[in-house]
Amino acid sequence: MKMVALLLVLGLAPTYSSAQTLTETASPQETATKATYLVLYRPGPGWLTGKSVMEQPLKEHGKYMLSLYIKGSMKLAGPFTDNAGGAVLLEVANEAEAKAIVTNDPAVKAGVFVYEMHPWKLQPWEEFAKKAKGAAH
Repeated sequence: MKMVALLLVLGLAPTYSSAQTLTETASPQETATKATYLVLYRPGPGWLTGKSVMEQPLKEHGKYMLSLYIKGSMKLAGPFTDNAGGAVLLEVANEAEAKAIVTNDPAVKAGVFVYEMHPWKLQPWEEFAKKAKGAAH
């Protein structure tokens, strides 16, 4: 359910046949011990003025994000369609790990991005909806 809520917040509508598919990828035990962080990337001093996010020097950043996804630390990521940067959802052991990931990002090191990182408590909206439906009957 956490993933579905994040997709809605970030405007990334799932292409799955059902929202259930998203939640089946991680066991409750696996996510219970993880901390969730939302990282907002904004243009930094190394951002190429007048160029879209797709025209920025982000090849190494993309490789880094893929490695984090494969490792399981990064759950979702993508650029903002208004060329104002991008966002990343991290699920890691603690804040120190999240900060290390972001500060080692090649785009942050190169100054293409500056970042803002927030611990994030995703709400169990599906549970809330079930309770609300039950109370309405």
